[in-house]
Amino acid sequence: DPLSILRVWEGGMSFHGGLVGVAVAATVFAHRHGLPPAGLADGLALATPPGLFLGRIANFINAELWGKPTDLPWGVIFPGAAAQNCPDVEGACARHPSQIYEAGLEGLILGALLLWLAYGRGWLKKPGAVVGIFIAGYGASRFAVELFRQADSQFVTAGNPMGHVASAGPVGVTMGQLLSLPMIALGLLALFLAFRSRP
Repeated sequence: DPLSILRVWEGGMSFHGGLVGVAVAATVFAHRHGLPPAGLADGLALATPPGLFLGRIANFINAELWGKPTDLPWGVIFPGAAAQNCPDVEGACARHPSQIYEAGLEGLILGALLLWLAYGRGWLKKPGAVVGIFIAGYGASRFAVELFRQADSQFVTAGNPMGHVASAGPVGVTMGQLLSLPMIALGLLALFLAFRSRP
């Protein structure tokens, strides 16, 4: 059903897909208004981490996108049978608050790094450098947090309890990690191009 794309209240939204949409819209906007695309992208990158932070806090409050089971002292028992029922755990199981991990990495730390590089180190004079750090930094943060985040249910089976979409022996990657790898590569490429060009 093609109209299901518009039903955002039914879920299915992903930052990776949203980034592609924003990139296309920003490129069209920059072209129509005679703006430098890399400079516009740098500005958008600076504005994004606060939204990511608030979005992940909302995920935590809504008890969605929770992490894998843990016995660490900061594990959280989220409401709902799906979150509380874990194999090999008697009673309600605690989970990693992976939303908080993402809020810290993608929102606070990445946001602070971007501000420091943009205004403390003058990286805005190298169009594309700030957005390069943002894209690579988000990809790396998401890749790392996926180690603690519960895999998407559509990929979890009895034979694939970790929800890996690609694997080589005991090592595998989740969909979030797989989508993050090209982001890291694209961000590093943007950095290379930004610093290769003259100011």
